[in-house]
Amino acid sequence: MAIPQVAQGPFTYADYRHWPEDERWELIHGEAYAMSPAPSISHQMIVGQLFRQIDEALDGKPCQALIAPLDVLLPALNEADEQVDSIVQPDILVVCDPAKIGDSHVRGAPDWIIEVLSPRTARHDHLTKRALYERAGVREYWLVHPVDRVITLYTLHDGQYGRPEIVDMAGELAPAIFPEILIRWQRIVDKLPDNTLPGQPSPA
Repeated sequence: MAIPQVAQGPFTYADYRHWPEDERWELIHGEAYAMSPAPSISHQMIVGQLFRQIDEALDGKPCQALIAPLDVLLPALNEADEQVDSIVQPDILVVCDPAKIGDSHVRGAPDWIIEVLSPRTARHDHLTKRALYERAGVREYWLVHPVDRVITLYTLHDGQYGRPEIVDMAGELAPAIFPEILIRWQRIVDKLPDNTLPGQPSPA
């Protein structure tokens, strides 16, 4: 299902900041996209467990792991915050440049972004946001598929992602840009409810 868009636009961060706090939106090139309703339990468990492992692995290191909801501004050039027209809320992000982290938002491309997919957002995350992250210079982008139990990995080379690598959600896996961070997938899989097994209906 396509994510619904607001009819009017284009919008910038100046508009976005005044929208109701109980509504979650993302802006991509000025177009507003309503985010999904409350995520499924499986989505929340995967995000929580992934963040825990990444945060522990980065303890004492300069890079910072952060978790949604958090605004990430991706300026096209050097425009002021109020003029930025692409604002996203990735599930998990890692930022190694402390100058990018402000009190209320991150400005500039994170080094690593992870999105945990739902049926409602899968196409958007695979296509629209992948293109945005590539343009912004996100060094590594992971899409975690809870139902199929696979991870799609994009790594930036010469400004492009190229063909993705698709791996099973099993064993241990480290991001190409952070080989010291080992994600132990079995710890996560063991906590998932049975309705996320391959072949079972997925939650919305």
